[in-house]
Amino acid sequence: MSPVAEQPLHRQLGLTDGELDRIVSLLAREPNHLELAVFSLLWSEHCGYKHSALLLRRLPSEGPHVLQGPGENAGVLDLGDGLAVAFKVESHNHPSAVEPFQGAATGVGGILRDISAMGARPVALLDGLRFGAPDDHFSRAVGGVGHYGNCVGVPTVGGEVVFDDSYASNCLVNAMCVGLLPVEQLTRARATGAGSLVLLYGATTGRDGIGGASVLASAELGEGDADKRPSVQVGDPFTGKRLIEVSVELVERGLVLSLQDCGAAGLASSLSEMAADYGIDVHLDRVPQREEGMEPWEVMISESQERMVAIVAPDRLADVEAVIDRWELHRAVIGEVTETGLLRALWDGEEVGAIPAGFLTDHCPRYSVEREPRIPPGETPTAVPPTAEAVLELLASPALRSRAFVTRRYDQLVQSRTVRRPGLDAAVLRLRPDWRGLAVTLDGQGRLGALDPRVAGQLAILEAARNVACVGGEPLGFTDCLNFGNPEKPEIGWELAESIEGMGLACEALGVPIVSGNVSLYNDTDGRSIPPTPVVGCVGVVPDVRRVPRGWREGDALLLARSRSPLTLAGSEAQARWGAPGGTPSLDLASEAALVGYATRAARHASLVHDVAEGGLAVALAEAALWSGLGASLELDDDPLTLFGEVGGQVIVAVPSDQVEPDPTGGDVDVRRIGTVGGHELLGIPLERLTEAYEGGR
Repeated sequence: MSPVAEQPLHRQLGLTDGELDRIVSLLAREPNHLELAVFSLLWSEHCGYKHSALLLRRLPSEGPHVLQGPGENAGVLDLGDGLAVAFKVESHNHPSAVEPFQGAATGVGGILRDISAMGARPVALLDGLRFGAPDDHFSRAVGGVGHYGNCVGVPTVGGEVVFDDSYASNCLVNAMCVGLLPVEQLTRARATGAGSLVLLYGATTGRDGIGGASVLASAELGEGDADKRPSVQVGDPFTGKRLIEVSVELVERGLVLSLQDCGAAGLASSLSEMAADYGIDVHLDRVPQREEGMEPWEVMISESQERMVAIVAPDRLADVEAVIDRWELHRAVIGEVTETGLLRALWDGEEVGAIPAGFLTDHCPRYSVEREPRIPPGETPTAVPPTAEAVLELLASPALRSRAFVTRRYDQLVQSRTVRRPGLDAAVLRLRPDWRGLAVTLDGQGRLGALDPRVAGQLAILEAARNVACVGGEPLGFTDCLNFGNPEKPEIGWELAESIEGMGLACEALGVPIVSGNVSLYNDTDGRSIPPTPVVGCVGVVPDVRRVPRGWREGDALLLARSRSPLTLAGSEAQARWGAPGGTPSLDLASEAALVGYATRAARHASLVHDVAEGGLAVALAEAALWSGLGASLELDDDPLTLFGEVGGQVIVAVPSDQVEPDPTGGDVDVRRIGTVGGHELLGIPLERLTEAYEGGR
């Protein structure tokens, strides 16, 4: 890295610290100068990146299937047979905290556009929701997710819902989208040649969402949250649907040179990324506007939704405009690609702002965050109630009860690809007309991160991989959303570095890369940070969707496959409910990787494979019994650590009794028989009582 690039951005622009302070003061008093507005907004927009860029280099991003890694709108993997998958997860945390319906809805809209910008058709959504309780705020966020996805016609097939007091004042809304495309249609955002035209299409531009990246995403929350409501974008899913169709057709017909979503920081961000290798002159007065009297700086940084930017060769412009007009979207040629290296803004022919595009992208300064390790409290005894009482109490708790009250609000079957719906491990989509499938999941860690952020990073990767493996999928790639507090606090900087290191180690053990993602920092309210929460999405190929495990059957042998990692109550649901936070969990990564491989192989001939996660073995067995509609007789020790311990990898496998095979993993995975499927009880509890607890809550 050059010495210039190591300097803060304002120093690279020739500004002293005092001059920067004066700029900020001026902007606060009279934010009507475009150059200052763009500088201020992009400074905030890149806060997450500048604090984490050096750390993120730790994550493996290359592999035999990778067509596009980090740095574009989404990662892309080769699925074979000429087909590719584009996928990414992003956050919309602060907007959802301020206005949950629109915050969540526009988070879905934004991730859909990211996938479309790669030349892919979106085929699935997943959402990660973390709130303090299943209250009205949460319900409105679920409504926003369902409203946008249902209206656009993209199924919501998975995700996670977590209720924990630590997210009561700073919720997390992470949205993941998966899209499919022919390999040859892969499209990128960066401009490819001088003289090409810059075309904006979609909705008109207004003042809604101005400051979404700076006022919301890069600042802590506090008492003035209600005043930030105008910074939350407002979505229109029906325009979003038309935008997808236009974008897909433009790419299929080869009419655009590059494509970019117009999201956070508006044109300022999207054009700076497109202009990084060349330069762009943008005529802001040509942008279709829905409000009168907008200033140049407002047009430049507006985050009005449902807008895309395309780079078009002049001789293809008429064809592009015809496609857009057929779908009745607004359009305008707003600029041209240059060779100046500048992002230059004009209004009525006069220059109103200019900045080297590289200063806002590749040459944005990288910071080494200060790190101050913290020692977690020691583990104290957890007084777990008798087994039957404990199982029923856990199943009925908000933390573990059925999520059907959420998923029923989502269309899970639109597009007719869904083979396995939400509810157990990963969802599966058919890659029509083939019988191959795509396994998709989204999983995260929060409470464990408060004890050991490195182990939390490792486990987020491993659980996502296990979920895919449990439906017979081979994990091919990850996408991550790193939700953390204020990285300017040394203890948060340490949490961020440790989580990334843990994720990197787990990826290396599995041999699977992270190809896309998002960093969400400053998740603080009144100085209180959320626990470090890495959320990970995973995709994998299923050889034959007709062989996806459906549920255990009468007479099946129940096997338990375990890694060498020790079980612990530290960070577990049992500890959270009946004990005090504390302890130091650990993982054996080589053994955990072997367990993922074992689960993939087992799922291709088993009647059921299920990952043991939150709540431990007892809860996982109850989930499997309720999913399958059959009980089981078990041979297990009545020991809280055996029944409710977590962290150490475990997988339940149900196979016909005559197909029990010896462990093929050479000792890295311990496989033993723990029971037989049959009857209408589990752990001495009738299935009716388990169902009542799980679906009714208490």
